[in-house]
Amino acid sequence: MRRLEGKRAIVTGAGSGIGAAVAERFVREGARVAVADIDLEAAKRVAFGLGEGARSYRLDVTRPEEVEALVRGVLDEWGGLDVMVNNAGVGVAATIPETREEDWLRVMDVNLKGTFLGMKYAIPAIRDSGGGSVINMSSIAALVGIKDRAAYSAAKGGILALTRAAAIDHVEEGVRVNCIAPGTVDTPWIERITAGYEDPAAARAAMQARQPHGRFVTPEEIAAMAAYLASEEAESVVGACMVVDGGMTAR
Repeated sequence: MRRLEGKRAIVTGAGSGIGAAVAERFVREGARVAVADIDLEAAKRVAFGLGEGARSYRLDVTRPEEVEALVRGVLDEWGGLDVMVNNAGVGVAATIPETREEDWLRVMDVNLKGTFLGMKYAIPAIRDSGGGSVINMSSIAALVGIKDRAAYSAAKGGILALTRAAAIDHVEEGVRVNCIAPGTVDTPWIERITAGYEDPAAARAAMQARQPHGRFVTPEEIAAMAAYLASEEAESVVGACMVVDGGMTAR
């Protein structure tokens, strides 16, 4: 399918995992994509693999001047912006008493502030380009309790609430704002989050076992949802939280 033919998109955290899969799906469906990541070499590798439809950028989503410059750069190069995917995120495995304040602040900065800044600069650009779609990456941790994910759950819950507020504020401007709530996705994030456990392999197995459909969600499954939300097929989808979790929240 070529549902995104001619669209201009930014994907943050696109150097690996979900972000890389979203960038690949968007290019395959006809979009031009700014592959943005704090790891520039990772962004370059992804963009190079996608060919002429992609450009790589280094981006720290917690720095407003960098987010504003990225949006401005896309406007200068491609003449507009149609889709913004706020995907960059970090997590920490800890309960509230175990969470260090510096970890709390980092998780909030990257996940919640990063999403705020992405919308702050992308929404006016999308509006002025004739309208389009903002897709924020929340989590099922915003919807149900997940063990040892206190800070992460709070940040992802904030993204869900911020998505709904922005959706109502900007729907009349032609900007649709939605979020995706993935379950446990098979990305490098799993290795990072389980590294803090005494037995990382057992922690990984436990994460997989909690999936009712018996496996991790794939990055490509999240990318498919993002492509739908970015397309005209989703014109009546506004302020939604699209759950892709293998049944975890159905229990």
